Amino acid sequence: MRIATQAETYLRNHWRQRTTQKRALYSVTNQTASWVLSALGRTNFLCPICQFQGPFFAYMSSGARREHAMCPGCGSLERHRLQWLVLEAIPDKSRFSSMRLLHFAPEPFFMRHFQKAFAKYTSADLCRSQVDYQADITALPFQNESFDMVYASHVLEHVPADRQALSEIRRVLSPSGIAILPVPIFAGTETVEYAEPNPNETYHVRQPGYDYYDRYREFFPKVVKYSSHDFREDCQLYIHEDRTKWPTPELPNRRPMSGERHEDIVPVCYK
Repeated sequence: MRIATQAETYLRNHWRQRTTQKRALYSVTNQTASWVLSALGRTNFLCPICQFQGPFFAYMSSGARREHAMCPGCGSLERHRLQWLVLEAIPDKSRFSSMRLLHFAPEPFFMRHFQKAFAKYTSADLCRSQVDYQADITALPFQNESFDMVYASHVLEHVPADRQALSEIRRVLSPSGIAILPVPIFAGTETVEYAEPNPNETYHVRQPGYDYYDRYREFFPKVVKYSSHDFREDCQLYIHEDRTKWPTPELPNRRPMSGERHEDIVPVCYK
């Protein structure tokens, strides 16, 4: 069991460092590791993105281990799989091929898919240079109604002036535009604002709770929330993480939560 865990950790940590030449090798080793984990009794899952079937790898985030998080086939995490299923489920999917998309702080995982799916793809980020625009989400350099969709995943928890960001997102959307703005939600708690960004949480400035979506409703008349509960259980869309020991020295602002299996949510906001 220890050898299998060590192999799982190595493959997980090196997944995003793979090159084109090494992809085939990683595919074989990941599949082999998954077979070993399956033989040792680990739960099998189905990835809705790449159709991989087998145990998922654990993943380390903010010093905590998340079980069953990463698909060995494509490297997707819980949030990627849930967001993928939401994109497949929303009625607006039929309009993607004619829509203009602003992808803010783009995760490479979705960039290639979005570039193919939408009529016009524009990327932006505050710090990164390999995007179409270096921009602040609280002061976007675009004219009113420039886009039909704004996609910003796990962004607003980094933005102190989040209401200004929401106002800007609404401003650049067309009258029938939508915004998909997931944050790492902590269901069962109220939003906690930090006194300063926490470097141990990649500089989060808050712990968003269920009430955080009330801020979205200040700018969008319709907010539809899709949850881990809404899709197939075997796609593994939950955050398996022990949150009962919070706060910790690394996470001094987080409030403790019961349970070790937590839902994720993707809000779809309509202008």
